[in-house]
Amino acid sequence: MNDSHEVNLDFDRENRTGLAEAVFCHGKSLQQLQDICGQINESGKSMLFTKLESDMFNRLGDNLPDSFPDNFLEYDPISQTAFHKPYQRKSKDLVAVVTGGSSDVPVAREASRTLKFYGHEALAIDDAGVAGLWRITERLDELRNRKIVICIAGMDAALPTVLGGLIPASIIAVPTSIGYGMAKDGETALHSMLVSCAPGLVVVNIDNGYGAACAAIRMLNS
Repeated sequence: MNDSHEVNLDFDRENRTGLAEAVFCHGKSLQQLQDICGQINESGKSMLFTKLESDMFNRLGDNLPDSFPDNFLEYDPISQTAFHKPYQRKSKDLVAVVTGGSSDVPVAREASRTLKFYGHEALAIDDAGVAGLWRITERLDELRNRKIVICIAGMDAALPTVLGGLIPASIIAVPTSIGYGMAKDGETALHSMLVSCAPGLVVVNIDNGYGAACAAIRMLNS
């Protein structure tokens, strides 16, 4: 592997913030990802990769040296995330990840996988949007027992507001770029969440399941 000056990993970030650096893979070259893997392998540190497309993951696996351990990265194609040395389990009953529709699942899986990397197993409830309100109301008992609910929705993004009036958990709302026309690639969902009449919602950026999970972990760490 090349000694690239384009890669300078921040291995001390966890000591400062409680969250380790993650590798955002979109736009990175194969060589940059190889160099990153080399630094990680030498350091023995854990690492999370996000926005790692399947084709790039396969190319990366084909180009790592034979000296690397088998299954150096544990990959999930739906969330486009990969782990190296995930943390031991810390909790399994504190967080839920809820989606308004099946199209929101990739963003939800990014959140769930980020939580799992840090040792937090999350309850997943999918396709529970308000167009069929019974789908979420029949799961309220489970959600009331959670400390944090990450709620992921596109289109008009009504689900976090509805949950905000029904459960006591901290709610982290994630707008997605799902919807026709005036959905505007998630901008309408984002605006809807920001002006929600349910007080106390925390809102992260469009399609940012990773950021939502990090917000949840900061809450859990505190």
